[in-house]
Amino acid sequence: MKTTKQRGLLNAVYRLWKRQQTKQLKNMLEFCGTDVSVPYNVKIYGSHLQLGNHVHLGEECIFMCAKAPIVIGDHVMTGPRVTMISGDHRIDVVGKYMTDIKNEDKLPENDQPIILKGDNWIGANVTILKGVTVGEGAVIAAGALVCEEVPAYSIVGGVPAKVIKTRFTEEDIKRIIRILVFAMELVMIRKEMKLLY
Repeated sequence: MKTTKQRGLLNAVYRLWKRQQTKQLKNMLEFCGTDVSVPYNVKIYGSHLQLGNHVHLGEECIFMCAKAPIVIGDHVMTGPRVTMISGDHRIDVVGKYMTDIKNEDKLPENDQPIILKGDNWIGANVTILKGVTVGEGAVIAAGALVCEEVPAYSIVGGVPAKVIKTRFTEEDIKRIIRILVFAMELVMIRKEMKLLY
C-alpha cells in the first residue's frame, strides 16, 4: 500500500506529464490564442488547426485536417469526444484502391475548411464534417452530425443536424450584431489612435 507521500509524488508527476503533453499538443497548432485549454488526450492529425482566444476543448476530441484548415474562433467550448474532419476520400478513381489514393490525388472539393465563428458550444460526441461553417453564437446538441452550415445564434441537433430553435428572437439577434459591429469599430479606432501616438 502506498503512503500519502508516495501518492502525492505520483500525482505531482502525473500532473507534470499532463502539462507537458498539453504543451506538445499546442505546439502542433497552426495558431493558438490565449487562455486555451487543450487536454492531453486530444488527437490532432495534420497541421492546420487554429484555435482562437478563450477556447476550451473537451477530453478525447479528434481533429483531422489534412489539407483544409479547422478554424475555431474565440470563446468556444466543446464537450468530450467531439470530432472534426475537414477532408474526405476520393471514391471515384477507376482502377485504384481507395487506400492507394494520396493527398496529392484529391480534388479541391475533397478537402474544405471547417470554421467556427466564435461564442459556440459544441456538445459531447458531435461530429462536424468538411465545408461546415458554424455561425456566431450557435450551439450544437450532443451527438449531432453536422454536414451543413449552422446559422448564427441557432441551436441544432440530430443526425443529420437540423435547426431546433434560435437562442434569441430575430430582433435580439439584430441588436447583438449591432453591438458586435460597434465593439469591433471601437477596437479599430483604438488601434488607429495607438498608431498616432
